[in-house]
Amino acid sequence: MAKTGKNDPAALSALPAGTSATAPRSEGPRPSRKARGLSLTRRVTRESATAGEVLNSVEWTRRPAKISGADGEVVFKMDDAEVPAGWSQLATDVAVSKYFRKAGVPTGSGAEESVRQLVRRVAHTLRTAGEEMGGYFATAADAETFEAELSYMLVHQIGAFNSPVWFNCGLWHEYRIKGSGGNYAVDLATGQADRTEEAYKRPQVSACFIQSCSDDLESIFTLVHDEARVFKYGSGSGTNFSKLRGKMERLSGGGTSSGLMSFLEVLDKAAGATKSGGITRRAAKMVVLDVDHPEIRDFIQWKAREEKKVAALIAAGYPSDFNGDAYRTVSGQNANNSVRVTDKFIEAVRKDEVWQTTARTTGDVVERLSARQLWRDMAEAAWKCADPGLQFDDTVNKWHTCKATDRIYASNPCSEFMFLDDTACNLASLNLLKFLDEKTGEFDVEGYKHACRIFFLAQEIAVDLASYPTKHIAERSHQFRPLGLGYANLGTLLMVEGLPYDSDAGRAMAASITAIMTGEAYALSAEMAAAKGPFQGYALNRESMLEVMRLHRDSVANIDPALAPAKLLSAAHECWNRAVQLGEQHGYRNAQATVLAPTGTIGLLMDCDTTGVEPDFALIKFKKLAGGGSFKIVNQSVPRALKKLGYAPAEVQAIVDYVRGTATLKSVPEFSPKELEARGLQQSEIAKVEKSLESVFDLRAAFGSHVIGAAALQRLGLDAGARGKHVLAKLGYTDEQIDGATLVVCGRQTVEGAPFLEPEDHPVFDCANRCGPLGTRFIEPMGHVRMMAAVQPFLSGAISKTINLPHDATVEEVERIHSESWRLGLKAIALYRDGSKLSQPLSAGDQAQKIALPKDAKVMAEALRTFIPDLTAEQAQRMADAAFHARAAATAAPEQLPAMSRRKLPSKRYGITQEAKVGGNKVFLRTGEYGDGTLGEIFIDMHKEGAALRSVMNCFAMLVSIALQYGVPLEVLVEQFVFTRFEPQGPVQGHDRVKFATSVIDYVFRALGVEYLKRDDLAHVTPEEAAETPKSAQTADPVMAPGASPAAAAKAAQKSGPPDAARAAARAQDELFGKLSGDAPFCDTCGHITVRNGTCYKCLNCGNSMGCS
Repeated sequence: MAKTGKNDPAALSALPAGTSATAPRSEGPRPSRKARGLSLTRRVTRESATAGEVLNSVEWTRRPAKISGADGEVVFKMDDAEVPAGWSQLATDVAVSKYFRKAGVPTGSGAEESVRQLVRRVAHTLRTAGEEMGGYFATAADAETFEAELSYMLVHQIGAFNSPVWFNCGLWHEYRIKGSGGNYAVDLATGQADRTEEAYKRPQVSACFIQSCSDDLESIFTLVHDEARVFKYGSGSGTNFSKLRGKMERLSGGGTSSGLMSFLEVLDKAAGATKSGGITRRAAKMVVLDVDHPEIRDFIQWKAREEKKVAALIAAGYPSDFNGDAYRTVSGQNANNSVRVTDKFIEAVRKDEVWQTTARTTGDVVERLSARQLWRDMAEAAWKCADPGLQFDDTVNKWHTCKATDRIYASNPCSEFMFLDDTACNLASLNLLKFLDEKTGEFDVEGYKHACRIFFLAQEIAVDLASYPTKHIAERSHQFRPLGLGYANLGTLLMVEGLPYDSDAGRAMAASITAIMTGEAYALSAEMAAAKGPFQGYALNRESMLEVMRLHRDSVANIDPALAPAKLLSAAHECWNRAVQLGEQHGYRNAQATVLAPTGTIGLLMDCDTTGVEPDFALIKFKKLAGGGSFKIVNQSVPRALKKLGYAPAEVQAIVDYVRGTATLKSVPEFSPKELEARGLQQSEIAKVEKSLESVFDLRAAFGSHVIGAAALQRLGLDAGARGKHVLAKLGYTDEQIDGATLVVCGRQTVEGAPFLEPEDHPVFDCANRCGPLGTRFIEPMGHVRMMAAVQPFLSGAISKTINLPHDATVEEVERIHSESWRLGLKAIALYRDGSKLSQPLSAGDQAQKIALPKDAKVMAEALRTFIPDLTAEQAQRMADAAFHARAAATAAPEQLPAMSRRKLPSKRYGITQEAKVGGNKVFLRTGEYGDGTLGEIFIDMHKEGAALRSVMNCFAMLVSIALQYGVPLEVLVEQFVFTRFEPQGPVQGHDRVKFATSVIDYVFRALGVEYLKRDDLAHVTPEEAAETPKSAQTADPVMAPGASPAAAAKAAQKSGPPDAARAAARAQDELFGKLSGDAPFCDTCGHITVRNGTCYKCLNCGNSMGCS
């Protein structure tokens, strides 16, 4: 029994006094029970070891933590941080920069300086809170066991809590740090929530919220206030707005309603004004609407319609970043949208029946629509802009444990938490790879179950330790106690086990692991109910709760015993039999237990290769170095998987070298150091080249001026601006020789074609994207859906995951994924088609026939003036005439233009990326070249988040590219477009020779003329003057463009900074991520390109997550 009690003077002042460890709680009827707390066993720590001793036993090291922005500027730095020696530099940077308290700590610096402090304040606070509340630990020794085991698991990256726990938990309890109050916390003696006066005594620890909204003005504007409080602290909120009456419905005071959409715009503006966590990124918000709402058609088209307005505004000269006037002017940009779809509606779609929308106030039919057309509208909107997603209402509520209280109407922004309105969920995730014995290949089932229990207990304690943004959320979360235990690194685990992600065996293993997690969590919940009583709403919902528990248990029988590992499947059966049996006897302490969250930041904290339920996104990663810089590595799972599949060590090394590259010139005799020295390079220059090889994807990038230096260029007789390809050509190498050496030294980034690798083993290494420029394989969209369907029956909530589609996917494919997701029993589905958000298609050559141009140049000229009002009629007509000249070349029959034939660009091509500012507006110009160095394509991108503007400028760039490929001389195009005048115009910063432009197009063709035609007359600085200027990263850098999208190309270009190997590595890393996720936003913390993570994005440079974790 816990030592503290009702009158214990040592009770934590963070918690209300008057809580007895033995007295019955006022939470409704309680079954009889003998236990008064949990008896805990040790598994990862020695008997009687204290938490302090556990932390002292860790091998610690001190290293700097530094986050550098894309421009090389240091965003964050702490020298001499103490971290576990086994942690990677990225995990170090995440913990130190994001979770260390920076002020108010009783140390010399006022900041936390060690991970042991971080772990101590979280684990010890949870332990003491559990003791104070009573009923969680049978004895003081059990409390010590809990803290010791939890501390070990946290410091060894076995599991992690969601970010709010790390941010807030323990700041008052360990350091007496105070913060402004205003949240609500439940008085455990009365069950009522009161406003807190101090923030950290009852810290906010939840990342996910669902809020309600009724059909009255007070409720709507109360929600504006309550959402703002959620966003302020960096959390996310979701709401179903279907109760709000539609436009033209009658008001009680007379007149008619302005409609749902008008109020959604108000809430959207409020979210945009608040931001999330007070920083410059959009708030995390989910908007849900039932499919029978009168304004459902407007809602479905909302985002697609608004993004068209953004395109026009940006084309008219408004800033294109998310925080600029264009996006601030339109609505709908601050949320994920989902339509709540019923089985009845889907049945109407299947039968091609009429669907009726109904008035909110009277229930009368408002409109009769074709169900099939409405279903098509959803698919088309998702195809265009990734919204709306779908939530399947009947499936969600079939698995709802509290049906008697109310239905589930909505979810959090990432869609994994689905429960009653006005509730919160705190998340935690386990690192699955930590339970796999590298020597034996066995999954430690008992260790996994033990970790589930320790973390679930910690989350349960946090429910009543915590405060919440509103009184209603505080009280409901206390009454129903939903939790969100989950996992990360599933994709890595399957690869290491030699199982393809998209395979029956892979799905069987994933299902078994998920079943064990949820079964063990509910079994512990029932044990806690025996000690402390079930959740307050259990008595009313006992029947539906047990019904759902049996559904979970019975679903285990659907896992194929011929495919699932026997120990895992046996454990799944045992866990669920025990969970149901104990629940029938004692009830459950928690209405929900598990979800699969994105695990963005905390996944990086645990050094996970993959997050949540996701597969890997690439076989090549970048490993950060202490003090800055990074280098390429093959995923840790690849060599382990090869070993599991039976390959010999020499074969494994050969395959790894094939993927990553040898990273040494010695592996290619004709490029050996001895040969390079004979051709004119000095040993010191060759050493610099050798050092840079570990971070580049093309050999040419290792021979650039930023690597070998100006002295080498001068000695070789090259201009100061010579690029790597010029250096290698001067040394006597052909493109064919360079390309061949690149594959050996820099790697293929794919296992396809690797020596020794059997074709039947290729699927094991399939990723979410095609791997590298030579890769063709990737996990098809339905492979992701099938994996979600395999694990969904074993989750209380749902899954945060976006199904990625290639750019050329069709609306019909979207419809099929929607229907299959419903058929397979998913609760929700969201899709993202690559390049769908108004961005440029993959390449001019590939997509030329998909661009719908006006039928004559006059109409196009008028359209151009609509987008760019500053254009004169003459200028617009010149641009349109050039475009139609290119289209005529592309479509003319051979007999009409016998001399015109299209010169195809090589699949792997080279060019420049040039960053500059025109009149203060950032412009990226990227080129693609033929093997002889002549220009074959251009891409233009404006600003880092100018997705809408790319739809205008890049279409023009595409037309220029087509013209070039059909033989229109560059000289003609340059003459046609220089001196074009419209805003933005003004001084040019960043280009070494062009210093003023009358428009962006004027700048582009001046730069092209100077670069490719040696038109010094178009420049403002002579070559001699430019040569005297120190080189910087503002000068064009050589980059590889194997069919990369303009979005990826522009985003791969980075700002000025020191010309060193670390910067080359950063450029290479962003280039890789840009290709894998062409529309991904830049990180709002450090500026590097993010990668998709569930329904959100994460940054692999600083660890920032744009989701729930």
